[in-house]
Amino acid sequence: MLLCGFGCLDEPEIKDRWTRVDIQNSNLTPNQAFAPGTQIPVTVRAQITYRKIITGFAVAELRRSTVPANSVVVHPEAERVTMANSIDAILANSVTLGRSTHAFTGWDHLQQVFDFSFTGVAPAATDSSGAPVGFFLVCYMGEGEEIEIGGGQDSLVVTPFPSVPYELLPVGMELTVAPPGAN
Repeated sequence: MLLCGFGCLDEPEIKDRWTRVDIQNSNLTPNQAFAPGTQIPVTVRAQITYRKIITGFAVAELRRSTVPANSVVVHPEAERVTMANSIDAILANSVTLGRSTHAFTGWDHLQQVFDFSFTGVAPAATDSSGAPVGFFLVCYMGEGEEIEIGGGQDSLVVTPFPSVPYELLPVGMELTVAPPGAN
């Protein structure tokens, strides 16, 4: 006997309703340690699963942040809304150490795979005041604007889309700066 009427089905989880970025593979691993100043070749294969029409730029980037790593949750297997809020905080309080971008246009249920490749650099373990810095690989989406810089060259400025208003789930991982003298 069927006792369930309309409304018995639960609404899908946010991770299944919001556009999400997932790392399929990378040459970096969570909490991997790097000596300060090390040149880091980065490769990331990311998949975006769209849940609405959106156009912009997909970005994979190394970031040095004033947000301490122990105050955020950034790991490919972390709860996604918590991680989205953490990545928003990192992006608002950090500088790039290397990145790669791809333009995209997506619509509901489309899945696109992007291969990113770039060289970044590991930051110093502390900022100028001696406070530890956060070091992260993040994959996110944003709006881009090309600007002309000296010598007739162009540069792309990407402004990250805020996660909650745009219903986006970026992804990332914490990396570690090895203290001086560590192997």
